[in-house]
Amino acid sequence: MNKILVIDDEPGITSLIKRGLEKENYIVITYNSCKDVKLSTLCDYNLIILDVMMPDVDGFTFCKQIRNIISCPILFLTAKALEADIIYGLAIGADDYITKPFSIKQLCARVNAHIRRENREHHSVLYISDLKINLDEKAIYSEEEKIPLTKSEYAICEYLALNKGQVFSREQIFEQVFSFDKESDNITIAVHIKNIRTKLASRNIDVIKTVWGVGYKWE
Repeated sequence: MNKILVIDDEPGITSLIKRGLEKENYIVITYNSCKDVKLSTLCDYNLIILDVMMPDVDGFTFCKQIRNIISCPILFLTAKALEADIIYGLAIGADDYITKPFSIKQLCARVNAHIRRENREHHSVLYISDLKINLDEKAIYSEEEKIPLTKSEYAICEYLALNKGQVFSREQIFEQVFSFDKESDNITIAVHIKNIRTKLASRNIDVIKTVWGVGYKWE
């Protein structure tokens, strides 16, 4: 069974999430403070749900601390719906965010989408645009050097690369990658694309093009 870590300083919220996700057959471990989490156990989890505004150690700080030692998806719970906060959260390694107040059905749908993506089975390696895309490993290499992409960044690259030359809107990419259609999350894709381009540009690779007024394509 997939194991999920939930950290929120409000016991009522962690209990609500625990009950909802356990109905979806997940093992759910909850904490009300980041300080109580043993870093050595983080690799045991398939997904982490992390509140942003907490005393002692906030979610942004904790995400930055753990992002380099785990690769599972991180979903932020946040009452900070400002665009700058969302962009910052995605930039430091989060894969998705859910704004408070939220419905437990919406949260479960997001979690299910990320877990399905994590559990997909791939059986090949692609060589495209001077890059090696290892579908089993879910990793992209440039001259045998692994590009440090988050899970969501990799998924976007894989989707666009497998459909090279086709143009997709932000909505289409979001729905395909996260399997959850939500118009207000267009910014999520835009930020992920920006981060991908920055990482590829450091290796003189420019393969994701903007088709103005339409969306993006892998060229």
